[in-house]
Amino acid sequence: MTHSQTMEALSRIGTLLRSFAWQQAEAAGLTPTQAQILARLAARGPSRTGTLAADLGVTQPTISDAVAALLRKGHVVRAPDPEDGRAVLLRLTSSGRQEAEAAITPPPAIVAALETLPAADRDALQRGLVSLIRALQVARAIPVQRMCVTCAHFRPHAHDDAARPHHCAFVDAAFGDAALRIDCGDHEDAAEDDLAPLWARFSKVA
Repeated sequence: MTHSQTMEALSRIGTLLRSFAWQQAEAAGLTPTQAQILARLAARGPSRTGTLAADLGVTQPTISDAVAALLRKGHVVRAPDPEDGRAVLLRLTSSGRQEAEAAITPPPAIVAALETLPAADRDALQRGLVSLIRALQVARAIPVQRMCVTCAHFRPHAHDDAARPHHCAFVDAAFGDAALRIDCGDHEDAAEDDLAPLWARFSKVA
């Protein structure tokens, strides 16, 4: 497949994802950016506005407008940052958490399509996406993601089981490529010196 064909494939899937996100957000009286903020707070916990802007790749004015709307709607509240008395964190309210659950619901059509793929193809797809996202992250083309392959708890190819070769030390469980996390709430940054060896072990041909 040429790069142009890869871009076309990603574009087609991206169109579906954007359309579904707009529909979900509109039904909840939100904009896609507001829905993304709620989803990110649900995944990562209380955050500063600047952190949210960096995570979502949007400008400070955009995030400020979206947060102001969420405050008016009662989906988030401000709270003191225990690590810095001069800063504030945004926290979800009960209504915000409900809306966040709806925001992270994947399009049924995508879920159904993935279920038609053999397990080996789903593994290969997730592995390829992780590799692509890491390359974009290294190139500083996208915000940093909390992926397994950059986590201190990740043990790639720790098991002989071809279906579940990796190990997560945080939950003490083996898992396969299809379960590789793109954004994990329990992520802990691996030491800088460990990142390259960690990727090398993950990338090796089993």
